[in-house]
Amino acid sequence: MTTHSRPPLAFVIALLLTSSALPSADHPAKPKTATAPEFVAITDDPKLPRVLLMGDSVSIAYALEVRKLLAGVANVHRVPANCGSTKVAVGYYGLVRWLPDANEKWDVIHFNHGLHDLSYRFADDRDKNDQGEYASPTNGGHQNVPPEVYEKNLRQIIARLKQTGAKLIFASTTPVPESDAAKYVKDSELPYNEIAKKVMSDEGVTWNDLCSLVKPRQAELQIPRNVHFQAKGSSVMAKQVAQMIQNALSARKTQP
Repeated sequence: MTTHSRPPLAFVIALLLTSSALPSADHPAKPKTATAPEFVAITDDPKLPRVLLMGDSVSIAYALEVRKLLAGVANVHRVPANCGSTKVAVGYYGLVRWLPDANEKWDVIHFNHGLHDLSYRFADDRDKNDQGEYASPTNGGHQNVPPEVYEKNLRQIIARLKQTGAKLIFASTTPVPESDAAKYVKDSELPYNEIAKKVMSDEGVTWNDLCSLVKPRQAELQIPRNVHFQAKGSSVMAKQVAQMIQNALSARKTQP
């Protein structure tokens, strides 16, 4: 009678694990999530200055057009994330990951924080409860980052950005309309912009007033009952952002 030796147990386990990892009709391979084009890393032209865009989803929407407008003028990078609130920026996920190299130099950094700071949260830090209701001033919600903490966080962010040697430009928070997402309260950007403008003046940071730019054309440029913008609204902002960056680069050239 022929005998067969048993394969080692480790081999059997490895075979099972390998088989379970392979795609099949029951377990098809999961498609890889494509990187958003705004977040794709670019290769620098060493002859051109380096520009970094940081900010929320409003800034993500105009990033590609800014890069296009400054083609041949600057290497325009974008932080590969929604930068969210100032709380995120100063926390474990933010600047320590976005600017991991303490010696990395930039020529211009254009940044913004505000919409995620002024939005409302419940005590457990969720923006919706189990019933699907958005946090708001009427149901126990609180602003994600109170104004006094917003100011403190902005100053901390600026201190880190100044270490890069960059000329800094801050974009004001765009208008908050009556919104289907009740966590956004109409006109709540106003006190936050007042705070930010004072901080930027104190810190010598250029003020890019995107709020005043789009406010007169809000009905035309912004998505109805939404803090986000139509494509043409993003385009209007991109042109001003690009011009502000170009002005800052020109000013650097003339500095002794």
